[in-house]
Amino acid sequence: MKKASLPLSKSFSIGKIDKRIYGSFIEHLGRAVYGGIYEPGHPAADADGFRTDVIGEIKKLGVPVVRYPGGNFVSGYRWEDGVGPVENRPKRLELAWGVLEPNTFGTDEFMKWCKKADVECMMAVNLGLRGAEEARSLVEYCNHPGGTYYSDLRRKNGTPDPHNIKLWCLGNEMDGDWQIGHKTAYEYGRAAAEAAKVMRWVDPSIELVLCGSSNSHTRTFGDWEVQTLDLAFDKVDYVSLHQYYDNRLDDTPSFLAKNMDMDRFINTIISVCDYVQGKKHSKHQINLSFDEWNVWFHSNGDYVERWSQAPHQLEDIYTFEDALLVGLMMISLLRRADRVKIACLAQLVNVIAPIMTENGGGVFEQTIFYPFMHMSRYGRGTALCSPITCGKHDTKEFTDVPDLDGIAVLSEDETELTVFAVNRDFEEDYQLDVDLLDLDGFVPCEHIEMAGFDLKQTNDFAASPVHPTEAPLPTADGGRATARLRPLSWNVIRFKKQTL
Repeated sequence: MKKASLPLSKSFSIGKIDKRIYGSFIEHLGRAVYGGIYEPGHPAADADGFRTDVIGEIKKLGVPVVRYPGGNFVSGYRWEDGVGPVENRPKRLELAWGVLEPNTFGTDEFMKWCKKADVECMMAVNLGLRGAEEARSLVEYCNHPGGTYYSDLRRKNGTPDPHNIKLWCLGNEMDGDWQIGHKTAYEYGRAAAEAAKVMRWVDPSIELVLCGSSNSHTRTFGDWEVQTLDLAFDKVDYVSLHQYYDNRLDDTPSFLAKNMDMDRFINTIISVCDYVQGKKHSKHQINLSFDEWNVWFHSNGDYVERWSQAPHQLEDIYTFEDALLVGLMMISLLRRADRVKIACLAQLVNVIAPIMTENGGGVFEQTIFYPFMHMSRYGRGTALCSPITCGKHDTKEFTDVPDLDGIAVLSEDETELTVFAVNRDFEEDYQLDVDLLDLDGFVPCEHIEMAGFDLKQTNDFAASPVHPTEAPLPTADGGRATARLRPLSWNVIRFKKQTL
């Protein structure tokens, strides 16, 4: 058995974890909305057509915020099409995904769903085909109490009180030529700055997210952030990052090291933000919103009939190895919790999602459901500096990959401590010694693991063979706890502080 050590001290913290780091994403894409969160006539649907079985799964995940309505969809979306009497709403050709959008679900329905699902909204505005005028009108519709055209329109549509949405995205992936209304960095920076200005004039309390690079491998990566931040720096609070990883080459060792690329991506964008801050001699700090992230490749080649409505689209069925990488990606997010304040697992239901539904039927939890749930449930409080000393290995894509990766979180009331860890070694157990340097009185209370599954094993409606189980409790000796981490495993090691 290999050996590793993890010294922990509450004196060495990374920062307080913003609960919004456990956010997710719902786009008008495939069956995320229609047949996902919204299916009138389903046996589990409530009077508003919302699937209560799906809401139950979302509450198990503890998702605090959901980004909406896109995604690529938003760059061609007229928000006015999705409000008012449903019978008067137009059907539109949805160009981003090549389907028909009926607009029977829109802003007011989503906000009603948010209340029932106990989540906040992260609203995106269209800066592709539209601009500052439409963006400020949507803020007025959603957040102004009344007495103006758009606020009174909301009241007329059946919502007397403001939705009071505080977090807004200034478009989506505007650096990509696949995006409707794609812009250069200068064009987008100017459009975002003007939209931000008038949106804040309507509601000065809102927070704004500037579009960053769609991923870390785009041609404009880095320079895009410098140019757009230079134009909009004082008007925004966050810059967005998007990243998806795949295992198309069936190279699992490299696949399970890809969160190292995510670490570099995050650190590079932090450096760019700080460079622009220094250049402007500003005290304003820009933080990060990693508002699209996941594993995505299983469904990329799926055929969808053009102009169909709510087709089965991008419905990845996730494997055990996907779950391991999702856990590793979340470790990377918490590793920079001092600057990553918002993150959205993309997406929430059916479309590259942890939750899958059957139209008219049941629901099941994908393999990636569990590490996300564990992190969301036990990963709230303060992220601690977690330097694991362990062996390393090389892969085809990466060198010096640590066999173990992990993060520790001290709860807000400092009565619980949780270590999240992945053993990337294919063959050997690891003995992990956790040294609780100044965390007196903490004793192991639970060890949850996902281990021993075939790497390509999946869950489905019939059965969920890939699921967490209870592992033997770590042994404790004074201020040290020793846990066994099995090969290729996801681990949640929990401690509680004893009270006299």
